[in-house]
Amino acid sequence: MNLEELEKLLDDCGVALYDTEIANENGRQIYRVYITKSGGVSLDDCEVVSKLLSPIYDVMPPVSGDWVLEVSSPGLERKLSKPEHFAKSISEMAKIILSDKSEIIGTIVSANGDDIVINDGTQNINLNFNNIKKAKTFIQW
Repeated sequence: MNLEELEKLLDDCGVALYDTEIANENGRQIYRVYITKSGGVSLDDCEVVSKLLSPIYDVMPPVSGDWVLEVSSPGLERKLSKPEHFAKSISEMAKIILSDKSEIIGTIVSANGDDIVINDGTQNINLNFNNIKKAKTFIQW
């Protein structure tokens, strides 16, 4: 199943696809599906999606070998790995590591395609998405 088909299925469940990832933890392969919903994702939402995807992935596995399916929300401090993640996170704090290994912590001001603007508390910083090595939302406690 491709991402467009997955997005359509999730939309029918009343949730949206945020991202997918393949992780290896404690010697096992995990295929994670992150979902979002206005007002927040509940445990019931995750269960509905998991029950929908499990039989489909039994027939058309998303990865080869032994693996486990996990469905969850991306969380408060979530990975920003696509330009649209930045667009959906305007006004939130983010921690960004650039390709040159420098770090910026600030508020996402705007995101238009690959052009991201972050305010670090003193100035707006214009970034190109392609120069971002790693980014996530950041909660300051």
